[in-house]
Amino acid sequence: MNRKGEPHGSQASQMLRQAMSLHQAGRLPEAEALYRRILAADPRHPGALQMLGVLTGQRGDFAEAERLFRSAVTADGRDPGAHFNHGNALLALQRFDEAFEAFGKAVAAKPDFAPAHLNRGNVLAQQKRFAEAIACYDAAVAAQPNYADAYCNRGHAFEELRRFAEALSDHERALSLDPARAAFHAARANVLHKLRRYEEALDGLAKALALDPRNAEFLYNRGNVLFELKRYDAAFADYDRAFELRPDIDYLEGDRLFTKLLLCDWTNLAAETARLVTNVRAGRAAVRPFAFLAVESTPALQAQCARTFAQREFPPAPAVWRGEKYRHDKIRIAYLSADFREHPVAYLLAGVFEQHDRTRFETFGLSFAPDEETPQAARIRSALERFIDVREQSDFQVARLLREYEIDIAVDLMGPTQQARPGILAHRAAPLQVLYLGYAGSSGADYIDYLIADRTVIAADEEGHFSEKIVYLPDTYMPADRLRPIAAQTPVREEEGLPKRGFVFCSFNNAYKFAPATFDIWMRLLRSVEGSVLWLPEAAAPGMDRLRREAEARGVDGSRVIFARRLQSNASHLSRYRLADLFLDTAPFGSHSTACDALWAGVPLLTCRGETFAGRVAASLLKAAGMPELVTDSFEEYERLARVLASDSQRLASLRAKLARDRLTCALFDTARFTRHLEAGYGAMWERHQRGAPPESISVPELSSAM
Repeated sequence: MNRKGEPHGSQASQMLRQAMSLHQAGRLPEAEALYRRILAADPRHPGALQMLGVLTGQRGDFAEAERLFRSAVTADGRDPGAHFNHGNALLALQRFDEAFEAFGKAVAAKPDFAPAHLNRGNVLAQQKRFAEAIACYDAAVAAQPNYADAYCNRGHAFEELRRFAEALSDHERALSLDPARAAFHAARANVLHKLRRYEEALDGLAKALALDPRNAEFLYNRGNVLFELKRYDAAFADYDRAFELRPDIDYLEGDRLFTKLLLCDWTNLAAETARLVTNVRAGRAAVRPFAFLAVESTPALQAQCARTFAQREFPPAPAVWRGEKYRHDKIRIAYLSADFREHPVAYLLAGVFEQHDRTRFETFGLSFAPDEETPQAARIRSALERFIDVREQSDFQVARLLREYEIDIAVDLMGPTQQARPGILAHRAAPLQVLYLGYAGSSGADYIDYLIADRTVIAADEEGHFSEKIVYLPDTYMPADRLRPIAAQTPVREEEGLPKRGFVFCSFNNAYKFAPATFDIWMRLLRSVEGSVLWLPEAAAPGMDRLRREAEARGVDGSRVIFARRLQSNASHLSRYRLADLFLDTAPFGSHSTACDALWAGVPLLTCRGETFAGRVAASLLKAAGMPELVTDSFEEYERLARVLASDSQRLASLRAKLARDRLTCALFDTARFTRHLEAGYGAMWERHQRGAPPESISVPELSSAM
């Protein structure tokens, strides 16, 4: 018998209906009070347990919601809704295996329960098990053929598997079912972005934003498309607005700042850099590793940034190589890249690929990018023994392909950069996995065994900042192609917009590498060297305008900052380097392939050794070129030596003569010698593996000239 005032039977049902009505009206405190009153009388009341669980979940207290739903399941295990709600709470708590089991119980109780099939797929998608997720979404669509959310989510899974045509079809079906859903327009636009149908992607995102103007994710995505189109000012506007609305979106802060650097907008740079560094130090996904190289930091912070990125975006996945021993007459090396085309990585490596010892090594190239009908792309394809286009294959499929070919050493030439595919090696595709050349830092991933470097870019006492073991090459880690053509005809200065007379300082780096501190030095040099100019590469128009204004603010006529037009021919670009007198390196992100370009073209380069790998590459190249006297250790020394060289024509001429004399005999441009060193590194790591020893740092001994 109930005590006076306690609900019972029909009274409890009436109270539950009343509470649900209040709940639906948004009067949550009153609804909660009624739910709790019902439960005070009957702690196992399934309806009250479930509805109170829903309410606490809406409030964000998923732990309490999970407890309530678990009690509801215990009270009535036959109710598919109780299992479904329990699964939702577990999913919110990222208890994925338990959530999948709960949704499975909902499906077992009600086989045509489409939302439960959908959420089973969502659990698998969260775990990056996209192929399995698709089977669940198929079941959801079979149970409910007009289920727009199921089509949309299946489209996301197809997209992750690089099955873009199927992804686009599903997103279009979702839109046909519910054209007023902003998220569906945005999802379709994201696939169009990956298909490089950029204008259509922008149109889709415009429709999404028309329906939901304050959606920061949509703004961020549109910024990403605009960035691809090099419309950096428009991209920054979207990033900036998105950052105002939701500064916590993963990588938005870093993409915004990187775009700002591309536009040479240095307003509030110190404060924004400090905030970004604080977020990296705290382990937040604030910036992608490559963008972080462009701001003042340390090897430890750069490693933290890479580690956060790798753990969040490309965690270890089910392995395809499981310890099998390969026995080959030759070591099989696979190079993985999207840059086997007219790209700095291809210019640097073409000679190495051609010089590989085919009696000891069998080389493969796996390409992520569309084929180009250019001489450089053709040269790369012919230099590698097997060249395979894997654009349309998923990361798992590519990993399995590497396993089928029994690749001994997989070399990632990109690291965490644009168009890279770190997810392939996350599947442990080969016994040895190596990071090389395309990224000047650690991958942050435990499944990358080695990083190829040298003792200038990474000091021995800095190894602890790298998740990989280091293979130290003896001269420099960067390859150079001694067959790289330079156009015989050097243009006259007037053709390039340069004055007929006067000293030409140049820095052909990307605009994101320009920083206020080095620009201050460059402007002081222009003020002190009469008639001198600074020659930079053409950038986004707003960036060029800003640099001229920055020059004016430092007392220099903006017309003395001259921008080089873009040329289609790399050989012609190299030939015009001869018009420059001195190449000035940047900091904290220094010259890499551009430094190699300058030295190959015969232009002395001046650098200030940085604190990180990315800031020391030019120093490494200068040492290998036999010109260590152009490596300085402070901005003061850098500025003083630049001024000396600009005013002492004989000393500068001596440096140019030395570079010209030694160009074909120095270690930097001895491609065959470099290749033997690289192969010795591969051989040493493979020999360790063959005898069962774990990866360990390796110092490759210096070999005699191979020219």
